[in-house]
Amino acid sequence: MTARRRPARSSSRSRSRPRPRRRSTGSGGLVATAVVASVVAVGIVVSLVVLATGVGSTGPDADAAPPPGATDPIVESNQIDAVPVPANRSVSALPDPDWVAEIAGRTGIPIRSLAAYAGAALRLAEEQPDCRLEWTTLAAIGRVETVHATIFDSALDDDGRSSPPIVGIALDGDGVLAIADTDHGALDGDAQWDRAVGPMQFIPSTWAIVGADGNADGVADAQQIDDAVLTAGRYLCAHERDLSSSADWIAAVHAYNPNTEYNNAVADFADRYATAANG
Repeated sequence: MTARRRPARSSSRSRSRPRPRRRSTGSGGLVATAVVASVVAVGIVVSLVVLATGVGSTGPDADAAPPPGATDPIVESNQIDAVPVPANRSVSALPDPDWVAEIAGRTGIPIRSLAAYAGAALRLAEEQPDCRLEWTTLAAIGRVETVHATIFDSALDDDGRSSPPIVGIALDGDGVLAIADTDHGALDGDAQWDRAVGPMQFIPSTWAIVGADGNADGVADAQQIDDAVLTAGRYLCAHERDLSSSADWIAAVHAYNPNTEYNNAVADFADRYATAANG
C-alpha cells in the first residue's frame, strides 16, 4: 500500500470556501446566518463502521482482505466537547444557494448533498473553529462511503433522507468484525447483527451516542443527510484536532476508517473537489 496522505491545500479559496447564506437585517444591512449546534455525548467508548465503496477497506494490520463491500469497524474512546444548543435552522440552509449551485456544477456533487457538506463545515467553523474542517473532506468521505447517498440505487428525497434507506452488509464475522445487534434492528432492520447505515455509514451503537440533529427537526436520523454529515464532521473534529495539520487530518480520516487505501481515496477526492471548485 502507498503511504497515507492528506489532500493538498488550495492556494485559492474564493470558490472552494463555502459562502454563508446571507439575510437582510431590519436596518437593511446583511449579516451571516448564525450557526450553533447540539450537545453530544462526552467521554464514551464509540464504535464506528464505514462502508468503503470502490476502494479496499482492509485495515493496516488485517490478516486478509475482506470481500468487496466489507467494512472495518473501529472502536476508540472519543472525547467530544459539548457545544451550544442548535438554532432552528438546517445546516443545508447555511451556505449561499448560488455558491452551492456553482460548485455543484464544477464538481459534479449533487446539490442536496453539497449543501449538507458545506453547511456542516460552516457550522463546525462556529462550534469548533480550531478544527478547520473543510467541506471538501466531508464531500470526499461521502463520495467514498456511498457515492453521495446514491449507492444501492438510493437517492435523497425532498427531506434529505435516503430512499430506500442505505443499509450495509451484516457485521457477522464473515470478512468483517462480528458485531452483535445493539438496537434490536431499529436502525438497520437486523435483530441479529449490526449494519452500517445512512449516507455516512454509522453503526447503530455509534449513532445512539453521537448522532446529531443537523436539520433542526428534533430528531437525529442516520439516514438524513444533514444529520449524518454534521455527525461525521464532529467525529472528525474530536480530540481537539486541527485538520489544517497534515498529521491531524490523517489521524481524523484514519479514525473514520483505519485503512491506507481509504485514506488515500478520501485525499484524492478532496483534492479533485478543491481543484474543480477553484476552477
